Amino acid sequence: MLKHFRTLLFIQVIITLCACNYNRTRQIPIVDFFKTAEKSTFKISPDGKYISYLKPYKDKQNIFIRSLTDGSERMATSFTDYSIRGDYFWTFNNKIVFSQDNIALDEQRLFTLDINDLKVHDILSLEKVRITLLNRDRVNPDIITIRMNKRDPANFDVYRLNIKTAELVPYLINPGNITDWYPDIDGKIRLVASSDGVNKTILYRPNDNAPFKPIIQNNFKTSVVPIAFTGKKSYFYALSNVNRDKTALVEINAEDGKESKVIFACKNADIKDYDYSKNKRQIELLAWQAAKPQKHFLSAEVKNIYDKLAADLKGNEINITDRDSAENKFIVYTYTDRDPGSYYLYETKEDKLTKLGDINSSLKPDELCEMKPVSFKASDGMIINGYLTLPLGSKKTNLPLIVMPHDGIFGQSFWWGYNQEVQFLANRGYAVFQINYRGSTGYGKDFFSAGFKEVGGKVQQDITDGVHWLIANKTANPKKIAIFGAGFGGFSALYGVSFQPQLYNCAIVQHGLINFFTYIKDAPPFYKPKVKMMYEMVGDPETDAAHLRAISPVFHTDKIRVPLLIFQGAKDDRANISELNQFVRELQRQNGSENVKYFLKPNERTFFRSENNKMQMYTEIEKFLEHNMRDNQ
Repeated sequence: MLKHFRTLLFIQVIITLCACNYNRTRQIPIVDFFKTAEKSTFKISPDGKYISYLKPYKDKQNIFIRSLTDGSERMATSFTDYSIRGDYFWTFNNKIVFSQDNIALDEQRLFTLDINDLKVHDILSLEKVRITLLNRDRVNPDIITIRMNKRDPANFDVYRLNIKTAELVPYLINPGNITDWYPDIDGKIRLVASSDGVNKTILYRPNDNAPFKPIIQNNFKTSVVPIAFTGKKSYFYALSNVNRDKTALVEINAEDGKESKVIFACKNADIKDYDYSKNKRQIELLAWQAAKPQKHFLSAEVKNIYDKLAADLKGNEINITDRDSAENKFIVYTYTDRDPGSYYLYETKEDKLTKLGDINSSLKPDELCEMKPVSFKASDGMIINGYLTLPLGSKKTNLPLIVMPHDGIFGQSFWWGYNQEVQFLANRGYAVFQINYRGSTGYGKDFFSAGFKEVGGKVQQDITDGVHWLIANKTANPKKIAIFGAGFGGFSALYGVSFQPQLYNCAIVQHGLINFFTYIKDAPPFYKPKVKMMYEMVGDPETDAAHLRAISPVFHTDKIRVPLLIFQGAKDDRANISELNQFVRELQRQNGSENVKYFLKPNERTFFRSENNKMQMYTEIEKFLEHNMRDNQ
């Protein structure tokens, strides 16, 4: 009997040790999650002879060039003050136009780089001005079309910029209500959108000499987004949810604004993205997010390319991100929920696939965690979707939980794919719940509209219902729940710990919205067209003042009694820093400075770009969660 007992005890010890080893996950260093991408933003020259990409040099992103003729690679820029922005582009005469955001001076600078001699020329430097590229010109490659608010901070005008001489010529002066411009492939703008803040109008002109005339009028609940002209008379492609719940691809006659046909509609999600061939003037594919990314092909040729790539890159999501003018060479980006991604070159004539580089080779997919689509019923019966990521190991119940409401009051939802914050938290042993509450985009007009005037109401109740759902199904440990959000997600975190204090152990806030009155009043001049829409969707500061006061965290410091960790960039366009400082001081006065930690970084905007600042932020987050979510709490 004793021998039998010893045998059973030995077996039990082995099982326990195996279980412990199975649950033990290597703690991946913070730097491996949040370091600057090794190589990213690959683009191909229009003639197909060169590939460019961004790569760190002394911790700042710079442009590198690879020749497809001889395979040589060169560092083309060597900035050490600020990184080059990812919206750089090639012109049709082998020049690269790129920009820098000098945060300290609040100055945007535009440069050109000649591929022949790698000389950099400064062509535009403007303080407190925002610049966006609209179009390149095939016929006049030294001319680019840009929009900027140089004349009036509240309005963007369209200019033609000669990147060789730096001559700047006005093309379209904004009368005060134009919000979007839609250039044709030849650079001419025949479609624009205007807004009075609530209603949106699409206007059309047949040529540069004709006046714009309104052809489509919608309110903020409906949307028509032009893509490109079809090449057939005056018809254009657009994404539209007029007279339907889900956004579809349609064809519209620009002469009268009438929809001539529906090209493709998805039953369960909005069409969100597309690929367009300028050579063929054809939409080649459509993409949307259901539980996971989906595509529908409108070109058999492109479908064959994707099928070929899928066979070679099994298990990966695949997107073509750039192509040469002949459309024979393609830049391909791949990713999964456990892999930040890699870039490839695919050459159709040779049927050749060449790997160009990884975004982050330090991470191993088998050490990361699966992001699972989930859904639940809110307390009023509405189906709410989201994603749940569980840490590795055999334990799937009674886990410490991090709740992550997304940014954007009525904006971009979470989608399936790699998320560095989610994977970092899951690697530290937390379950991570990303929730697409009502008002999130991608699920149709009805779901989007269901969030109107529900900020601080059903929107926040959706988050609470989701947490209770995870507690009820035994996933979450009810005594170990944190809430972590940025922007509007930061508001949701502060609201949660103010009005559901028994639910959360602690909260983490990045550039959080704390006061709807000042958020609306202090909006940058170029944001003003959206202010009236916010009145309709969130609340009017005059007629809905009591509601906005009731939900704004700045007025409820007495209700917040859990530990807080707050991060903010001092040059954030949307932040009232003095008000935030006062808010934090009041929280520290009531709760103690040891319970309210605040990090204000002087040369950062909304998102931290400095690698040192990012490393400090996530180190602080790790320590904060360890302290407030540990076993003896």
